[in-house]
Amino acid sequence: MTGTKGAPDAPLHLAVALDGAGWHPAAWREEGARPGELLDAAYWADLVAEAERGLLDFVTFEDALGLQSAAFHLPDDRTDQVRGSIDAVLLAAHLAPLTTHIGLVPTTNVTHTEPFHLAIGIATLDHASRGRAGWRPQIASRAADAAHFGRRTTPQLTEDDVTDSERISRPLRALFAEGAEVVEAARQLWDSWEDDAEIRDAATGRFIDRDKVHHIDFQGTDFSVKGPSITPRTPQGQPPVVSLAHATTPYEFAALSSDVVAVTPHDRAGTAAILSQVAEAVERTGRDVHERPLRTFADLIVLLDDEPGAAARRKDRLDEAAGAELASDAEIFTGTPAELADLLIDRHSTGLDGFRLRPAVLPHDLTAITRGLVPELQRRGVFRTEYTSTTLRGHLGLERPTSRYTKAG
Repeated sequence: MTGTKGAPDAPLHLAVALDGAGWHPAAWREEGARPGELLDAAYWADLVAEAERGLLDFVTFEDALGLQSAAFHLPDDRTDQVRGSIDAVLLAAHLAPLTTHIGLVPTTNVTHTEPFHLAIGIATLDHASRGRAGWRPQIASRAADAAHFGRRTTPQLTEDDVTDSERISRPLRALFAEGAEVVEAARQLWDSWEDDAEIRDAATGRFIDRDKVHHIDFQGTDFSVKGPSITPRTPQGQPPVVSLAHATTPYEFAALSSDVVAVTPHDRAGTAAILSQVAEAVERTGRDVHERPLRTFADLIVLLDDEPGAAARRKDRLDEAAGAELASDAEIFTGTPAELADLLIDRHSTGLDGFRLRPAVLPHDLTAITRGLVPELQRRGVFRTEYTSTTLRGHLGLERPTSRYTKAG
């Protein structure tokens, strides 16, 4: 729960963020990488099976409305880095029947995509996975993305904007506010069918109880949704919402809209400071964390090798191949699984609930997480030795909420 120090015996949560050949731009050129298979569903099935073998809480899948770019705010014309991807929600739906326990959290854009479409897509994924869906809503921070749709324009960030996380978020504040409305509309659509709305009684000819299917009549600043959803209430009721946050405005978005917030501190002191800022955002927005806990995860890019110093040497080789030193919004860790375990346990004690690790090279660093880091954490008694839940909410220790319309009735 945000705003409180994590108890020494509190469970440590682990997730991985999967993206292309890995989070280092030269990862696709490494021995063992599979650049010819990045659009092959079997490649992703192998990665997620490995993550599930490591008993991780969930995996996230990146997505975007434009080609990947070395610049945060502009497209580029580079040909030496991975470009091209597949739809994250459709990928997660394909992986759902191939897995049994791990949470599947696709990223979707909420600036240019209809809220109704987003809501039923994630609801369908929750049904397909039998309760393991999550959702990472993301605003369109690149103005160029708007040209794919032709309905609106969005702010163009400048070079000065992208040098500071607080400065980046200011021109995007209206998009975050709209994003919060999109998430709220989706949540209301997920609730629009009560749990027992489907009767399916062939003898009486009644398939649904129409009194338990509700119009939501949601009115946002720039859109409205009448509802109800076409998709009945899902196994989790409300699939967990995961957001990535670097500054005040996205912290407030997380406090309003998310069940899990991933933050990007670069040291122990920064972790404590960011947790304090998240707690302040929770207080400003009036969220009741006893009723709606907000799980806090920290992102790290990881390069792991068993031999001391090997990961740092590997990073140097990758940087040389890329022609530049790796830079990221998240902290970059190079070391052994035991050294990473030391860091995670120390940061966990500041109040973090868990970590979303970004493997620098796939599958190398993912396997190092599942077969090196996880056993080390298990030996220290801080990570699960088996799944005890079949849903993502269960992995995260979040209760299944009752439909708001059931409460009102």
